Amino acid sequence: MSSNVVRSQPSPVSGRRSLRRALLLALAAVVALVLSGCGPDGGSSNAAGGGAADQPQESVAPTPPAKLSFTPADGTKSFRLDKKVQIGVEQGTLKTVTVTPEKGSPLEGTIAADGTSWKSTGTLISHMPYTITVTAADADGKTAEETSAFTTLNPSQTAGAWLQPSDGANVGVGMPVIFNFDRAIADDKQDNVEEALTVTSEPAVEGAFRWFSDKQVQWRPKEYWPSGTKVHAASTLAGVQLAKGVWGKEKANEIDFTIGSSMISTVDVNAHTMTVRKDGKVIKTIPVTTGKASMATRNGVKVIMSRETTHQMNSETIGIAKDDPDYYNINVKYAMRLTYSGEFIHAAPWSTGSQGAANVSHGCTGMSTANAKWMFDHSKLGDVVVYKGSKRPLEWGNGYTAWDMSYKAWKA
Repeated sequence: MSSNVVRSQPSPVSGRRSLRRALLLALAAVVALVLSGCGPDGGSSNAAGGGAADQPQESVAPTPPAKLSFTPADGTKSFRLDKKVQIGVEQGTLKTVTVTPEKGSPLEGTIAADGTSWKSTGTLISHMPYTITVTAADADGKTAEETSAFTTLNPSQTAGAWLQPSDGANVGVGMPVIFNFDRAIADDKQDNVEEALTVTSEPAVEGAFRWFSDKQVQWRPKEYWPSGTKVHAASTLAGVQLAKGVWGKEKANEIDFTIGSSMISTVDVNAHTMTVRKDGKVIKTIPVTTGKASMATRNGVKVIMSRETTHQMNSETIGIAKDDPDYYNINVKYAMRLTYSGEFIHAAPWSTGSQGAANVSHGCTGMSTANAKWMFDHSKLGDVVVYKGSKRPLEWGNGYTAWDMSYKAWKA
């Protein structure tokens, strides 16, 4: 018996599906090949399966510029003369700084070791425009320049100082250095003023300042000056405030002087003698007369303040009127002043009978004309005269009284 086998024929639709499937498989293979990241040599360019092109690109931030700060700020008017000009920098370092006045030399100053700041060390000129020019480098070393400007204070009043002794003088071992001011110095400014005053010597000696009034300060060594010492003193008040509205003058005042031989005389008012020592050795003893009981000569350490071959003495200058029995008006020879109140060493030929025996003067130390001339010829400004035996004390500041105080108290 024969049987009939019927074979099914593929439908057109089924054929199309097979073709599409084959095409999709082929496309997938191509995509996989591309994504495998094959290099031009047929090998993978990234063993982890990703190429360099797959990594995100990092953006690099620009280096920030150096940032400057100025004191005083740009455009400042009336900048105080006692303040410092300062420059600061962030995110960089300073390379050059110049602070130039409209007239004069650039202001001195220094850049800090780390390069981040500059501070002035010089003195500003009053009522002067200044220009600041700064070059700074950023972290990459790139430099840039920046400028700023300001104007200093115009003082309403200025004052200076004049110094004693005179420049070039040869003086005694007791001479203090005296700074006299044109105007009163405010109490709270005296320390600042002292910093602007200098006293140096060769050889160097210890010493200190002390104020006698608001217009005068003195400097004395711890002990009498050594003979032969060379002294330099200076007042540099520019840029220093002296009082409200008052500033130091721009011009410095300086002196140089030399310490001569040591001449120290001792007056014994009870023994009526003056013993003169040069460099520690007695060279003469002079009979003298000092002030009578009602006008006693003052006790203490005095210093010769001036020397005059002749001097007119008028008692009216110390309050003794013409109708007073003690009135006098006479010209004396070889006069050397010891106090502001009028005590002198001088020739007194009218009292030679009392010299060495009694005290009959109005307070001065009198001696014969010959002895007065000898004393005058052997003396100089700054020599020391010590008075002993009197009950009348020397007032503080009545003359050069620096040596009537211990050095410890002087410094205090």
